[in-house]
Amino acid sequence: MGRQKASSQPVLQKIRLHLLRQLQYVISTESKFLVKLNIIKNVKWILPIPKNPLSPYQSAVSVHALLNAVKMSPAQVWARTLLFALCFAFCLASQEEEKSPLQDHDLLVITVATKENDGFRQFMKSAKKYGLDVKVFGMGQEWLGGTMDSIGGGHKINLLKEGLKPYKSRKNLILMFVDSYDVIITADKEAILEKFSKFNSRVVISAENTCWPDRSLAHEWDIKLDTRAEIFQNLNHALDEIMIKYKGDHSYMYNVKTGTLPIVLHGNGPIKPEFFRLSNYLADGWTTTSGCQACKEDLLDLGSMKEADYPLVQVALFIEFPTPFIREFFQRVSNLIYPKSNINLYIHNTEELHTGDVSKFVDEFQDQYNRVIVTPPEKRVTERVARDWVIEECMRRNCNYLLMLDSIVQLTNPELLTSLIKQNRSIIAPMLMRPGKLWSNFWGALSHDGFYARSEDYMDIAEKKKIGLWNVPHLGNAMLIQAHCLPALKQAHSDDLNLDSDMSFSQVARSKMVFMYVDNQAHWGHLVYAEYFDTNHLNNELFDIFNNPLDWKERYIHKDYDKALEEGAVIEQPCPDVYWFPIVTDTFCDEFVAEFENFGKWSGGKNHDPRLAGGYENVPTVDIHMNQVGLEQQWLKFLEVYIRPLQEAVFTGYYHNPPQAIMNFIVRYRPDEQPLLRPHHDASTYTINIALNRPGIDFEGGGCRFVRYNCSITSPRKGWMFMHPGRLTHYHEGLRTTSGTRYIMISFVDP
Repeated sequence: MGRQKASSQPVLQKIRLHLLRQLQYVISTESKFLVKLNIIKNVKWILPIPKNPLSPYQSAVSVHALLNAVKMSPAQVWARTLLFALCFAFCLASQEEEKSPLQDHDLLVITVATKENDGFRQFMKSAKKYGLDVKVFGMGQEWLGGTMDSIGGGHKINLLKEGLKPYKSRKNLILMFVDSYDVIITADKEAILEKFSKFNSRVVISAENTCWPDRSLAHEWDIKLDTRAEIFQNLNHALDEIMIKYKGDHSYMYNVKTGTLPIVLHGNGPIKPEFFRLSNYLADGWTTTSGCQACKEDLLDLGSMKEADYPLVQVALFIEFPTPFIREFFQRVSNLIYPKSNINLYIHNTEELHTGDVSKFVDEFQDQYNRVIVTPPEKRVTERVARDWVIEECMRRNCNYLLMLDSIVQLTNPELLTSLIKQNRSIIAPMLMRPGKLWSNFWGALSHDGFYARSEDYMDIAEKKKIGLWNVPHLGNAMLIQAHCLPALKQAHSDDLNLDSDMSFSQVARSKMVFMYVDNQAHWGHLVYAEYFDTNHLNNELFDIFNNPLDWKERYIHKDYDKALEEGAVIEQPCPDVYWFPIVTDTFCDEFVAEFENFGKWSGGKNHDPRLAGGYENVPTVDIHMNQVGLEQQWLKFLEVYIRPLQEAVFTGYYHNPPQAIMNFIVRYRPDEQPLLRPHHDASTYTINIALNRPGIDFEGGGCRFVRYNCSITSPRKGWMFMHPGRLTHYHEGLRTTSGTRYIMISFVDP
């Protein structure tokens, strides 16, 4: 705003000269016309228009009033109006040409700060953006002023008094004192001085609703209070009075109560978490048209480095409770694109359940990492102690970064580590969500008692309607910490034993002014849901389709499953109305068979079957039903989510959601047990048959023959399913298994 005004002076000078010529033309060239109309006899007296005493409007109106005293014809009205307009424009141009009384003054921003922290760096960054000169008093000195919980302000005054001595004799110098740990500036020198000059006072002090300064002192010191937030906006007790607005790639604060645009924004008092949330947008950090401009600043590019010169990273993995899909967690950690020789690895495991997974991971990758330390369950080291220990370990080993990951974190983006390092923030976390939920690893705001609260922009960030880097008051589960912050964070997880360790850590980070950012510029991965993980099975994740459907799909559903649902997909049809699909992974098949063999209660393949309502099976098999192992509901969900769409794709016109199935069972064929199955119809609208192991390797023979069509499937593919009508048309039999053991999974859908 200030720069625009300064640059317009030459233009205003030209306008003024042009208007002056127009006035002279009206007064001289057309004077005969004016005199003839008896408007005025002598107009020369109006030329010396006063520049300062009257406003442009007042000056022009004074002429207008004189002319109005004379009775005029319509032509005279036109002449009078023209003269009035020219007088008004001339006076306006004359006033605009006048320099602001402070335009030739220098502005020096002064502040007191004894150490650098993220709040200070944010303040200095905003001052630099707008070209402001800043003088810092006290940097590097010991702070003796206490906190806002005590009196303690005298030390700041003493530092300020001493620091100002060299400026005592400086003329044409305007000083603006501000705090620096919780202040952002949003405009330049010209805008500040313009607003200051309008107060017509030697001293202007910010004002707020609740405390400082003392109004009674104003008359003694020629002081004016900025009660309307013209320059200074104190945000404590005023958050409901302000809003962020945007103009192009510029963001600014608007006070809806006073209608002003304050420049110096102060997050005073206890509202600092909200102030720092607002700082994500201020000083053009994020705007509606340009997005996150702050994301492009202060970047650290590893691209020019040799891998051997990459920073040393301490990676710490924490397994504090039974966690589903832990194998994928370790695999994805190993997939991070970063030289393992520059990684020190620490694993804290309190769960005996996962000891085997930890050992397998360490055995495979130990030689590749620079250093590996594991704390097993028998050591009984608590989570708080382990987390605080790894901070000190990182400091002892002179690492450059500490990456902490909880076992519920699934990192699907292998570039995560290099990307977070590039952003160059004190603490930064990838945004991670529970799929399909609003649960995440960050809080947008704090409640009055320091617990979770939803900020007004949480949904926009979580749903990626706003993309960028976001200063937040709490992080958990995954974060990268720069080593220079670690001394301030020692024992942070144990600082408040009344809080969870992550809350205690974030509380310390906030108190030390160590900013925590969450990054949603890319998809980094997600969080698994572990609270109700059932660990009473051999392969527990088989039962987890409800709580973690995304991870369940990634482990158990065939990679080509979705191709069958693409428009124009060609579905294999080995026999009439028998469709063949890739459906599950080898992992599913192996775990599924192992789970049922571990259960072990196979039926005898007899007609008498107490598991059935009538106690009789017409075409018996050696099998185990889903409900015997507690998989019935999970399997019905599998039918709904993965089988029904395939059925609707091939058997058009039939729609039943959700599908029903009473008979869901695994069948085992052995030459010495039950080698085959006689011809029969299925009690179903359609049947699915999934091959669970490999012909020619795990067994010989076997297959299925559709009698009416004399068509056989003799080489079923492991993890593939064929689907066929159940009643009337597809009379079929199970062919003889000649060696080994054959397993298939059967469902009679919609009986």
